[in-house]
Amino acid sequence: MSTETLLLAGDIGGTKTDMAVYSVARGPHQPLIKTTVKSADYPNLQSAAGEFLAEAGLSVAAAAFGVAGPVVDGQVVGTNLPWTLDEAELRPALRCERVTLLNDLQAIANSVPYLRPEDLLTLCAGDPAPNGVLGVIAPGTGLGEAFLIHDGVRYRACPSEGGHSSFSPTTEREARLQAFLRERHGHVSVERVCSGRWMINLFEYLRLDEGLPVPAALEAQLAQAEDPTPVLVAAALDQEHPCPVARAVLDLFVRILGGAAGNLALTVMATGGIYIGGGIPPRVLPAITSGALLEAFRYKGRLSYILEQIPVHVILQAQAGLLGAAAYGLEALH
Repeated sequence: MSTETLLLAGDIGGTKTDMAVYSVARGPHQPLIKTTVKSADYPNLQSAAGEFLAEAGLSVAAAAFGVAGPVVDGQVVGTNLPWTLDEAELRPALRCERVTLLNDLQAIANSVPYLRPEDLLTLCAGDPAPNGVLGVIAPGTGLGEAFLIHDGVRYRACPSEGGHSSFSPTTEREARLQAFLRERHGHVSVERVCSGRWMINLFEYLRLDEGLPVPAALEAQLAQAEDPTPVLVAAALDQEHPCPVARAVLDLFVRILGGAAGNLALTVMATGGIYIGGGIPPRVLPAITSGALLEAFRYKGRLSYILEQIPVHVILQAQAGLLGAAAYGLEALH
């Protein structure tokens, strides 16, 4: 197959990196070959991507990567990953003509027009405006936000660093949480209370400030865990013996996510819909669908009626970032 028709796409996250090779003919839903690697196992993207292409025996004409961090002049320093990426350095390293770096949420947002019905769970059908702005919020290792604007022909994804904007409490508990974290960290971003990396902050607040009891078994699991988030989620969603403090953590997390999604919807007037992506929502669907998220989403005072009309969807597609990066790169190749 001609190298002119091949694209390397990747979703570069703080925890893992998804990569795949695509052809224009097959499109973004049918990669020729793909892999997932631990980001921390490699010193940089060049080594991870170069190894993947070498083992596959393929060369590519272009590459497109979604990266967790702000992209400025073709360069990005990973927010939750110690990699520095530069389009100019990646081109010769990967032996391709064009390399494009996208903010990871811009990549996820770019996937939205390509999502299939089975890729979505609709929490609220709403009354979407034709070609209305779409908002995307995604808690994973960190918290990302993006939005899409229709240009008259197609949707264009726009990056954002809204996940690092200030946390805005809407309840007394959230206000106390903010005060608790402000003493420890100074500025309290939305990401610090609504992401996998920082879910432990909610647990520490509930344990230390509110005095919620922690079962000895949970304490032992957390002490041994490299990542406490899966432990807290599993304890909260245990159908036979749900852990009260873990459940309180998850309920608080979901309400904060709903409030942040509502803020995004108002900020960009997302009359076309809000899409909740990232790695965490599909893993906590019982909490997401309980009604608490939508309640917090719509709790916007005089403008609550606007939020009631906005559709809200959960992205179930586990590799939406990779899909979006591939779609972007293939469109450029085409």
